[in-house]
Amino acid sequence: MNQLVVFCRSGFETECGREVTDRAAQKGVYGYFQASPAAGYIRFVLSGPDSAFDLMAKLQLDELVFARDWFAWLADLELPPSDRVGAVLAVLKQAGPRLPACSRVEVRIPEANNDHDLGNFSRKWVAPLSRALRETGLLSAGDSSADQNRLEILLPDFSTAVLGVSRKDNRSPFEGGIPRLKLPADAPSRSALKLAEAWKVFLPPERRLEVLGGGKRAVDLGAAPGGWTSQLVRQGMLVIAVDNGPMDPELMASGHVEHVEADGFRWRPRRAVDWLVCDIIDQPAKTSTLIAGWFADRLCRYSIFNLKLPMKKRYDEWLSCKALIEQALESAGIRYHLKARHLYHDREEITCFLERLD
Repeated sequence: MNQLVVFCRSGFETECGREVTDRAAQKGVYGYFQASPAAGYIRFVLSGPDSAFDLMAKLQLDELVFARDWFAWLADLELPPSDRVGAVLAVLKQAGPRLPACSRVEVRIPEANNDHDLGNFSRKWVAPLSRALRETGLLSAGDSSADQNRLEILLPDFSTAVLGVSRKDNRSPFEGGIPRLKLPADAPSRSALKLAEAWKVFLPPERRLEVLGGGKRAVDLGAAPGGWTSQLVRQGMLVIAVDNGPMDPELMASGHVEHVEADGFRWRPRRAVDWLVCDIIDQPAKTSTLIAGWFADRLCRYSIFNLKLPMKKRYDEWLSCKALIEQALESAGIRYHLKARHLYHDREEITCFLERLD
């Protein structure tokens, strides 16, 4: 198990690989990554004595920005045209003691896959595969809950399978690493899904009422037409929507929104609010400086904001923005918690969550 298979958005394989390499090295684990263009995943090959399972015990998935999910690699398998189940069983039996105890199996396909037949096959294959694995003792016959190790099978195509295991305590809680969300019928724009996904990713269920509930006050910078504002209103918040553009009339009729026509980079509230959200498309350093200024002045406690990353230096730009925010807040004596993720509903941007702890 000297490889880690890491899933990311198609086209971001290099950023994902560089980040995993850097973060693993910070934990004292060294290796290199292999990536194919637009594959939607990379392989991180460990060059020392540590196994992929060892690395997953040291590095948490939610510490990474560009990784959506991962598993420790076991084997590559050429699938025959018939008896694919038997081929998988044979390889797993050979793995012997290298195979950690698993309670269930998940069959994945690459996110960018356009072969509907492969998608249909992957879904239908799970049942007979699980049955055969249990009959042969390769899956535990008892508890199959989500809090156990899981056998993972990636199908890049009909003739290839990548086998591995995900740790019960360090993998995405979402199938395929992607939260499945439905756009509310009254949402003014599809950007509403981005904020909804961010809350699911950054806030554990036990904290959502504390952080989102209780009639909080919020500011939405660059609000028009109101996709993010609508999500804030759905949580019962009173929102100041700052944008020179027009807001959705139905959203304004809710009575929860005050529209301020102003430049989001210049406007400041008269008194502090609970939430600041910002989806302004601008230079990431400029947005980072804006957010850091709000926190340094203690104008908000929580924030979700987007950083639009330049095409050729996306990972480097994130590191630069992260350092800018951290230096500004530490200079201001602010205790904080900062996380970022390349969400499913993001494109060339990443979404960040910042919380003031004092």
